[in-house]
Amino acid sequence: MRITADTNLLVRATTDDDPLQAEAARACLGAAERVVIPAAVICEFAWVLGRGYRYSREQLDSAIRRYAEASSVVIDRAAVADGLRVLRAGGDFSDGVIAHQGRAHGGDVFATFDGTASRLLTGLGYAATCPG
Repeated sequence: MRITADTNLLVRATTDDDPLQAEAARACLGAAERVVIPAAVICEFAWVLGRGYRYSREQLDSAIRRYAEASSVVIDRAAVADGLRVLRAGGDFSDGVIAHQGRAHGGDVFATFDGTASRLLTGLGYAATCPG
């Protein structure tokens, strides 16, 4: 079976907050020959664990890498790597993924009203701006 994982499947398998669903999620992921994790899902996953479950940056890094490094997982590994680089630098994982995918699709400048993200991404080699 080849599946596309939704955020809630990854969250259940990771947090074990609902033992029955956690067991079912891990069984589903383990039985799949291919697990596709879209960029939106890995970004939501990072947000839910960080905001909802209060995972530290180190815990987020570990949880994200566990999925991204699994041989059965299909994911934009370069975008995840940039997301983790931004996370480790003190920013939001999603900003790194968004900046990476934007550049990959022809966007020259990451435009945001988030001044912290703009400065951090600029420091990591992205062109970024705060409009206005």
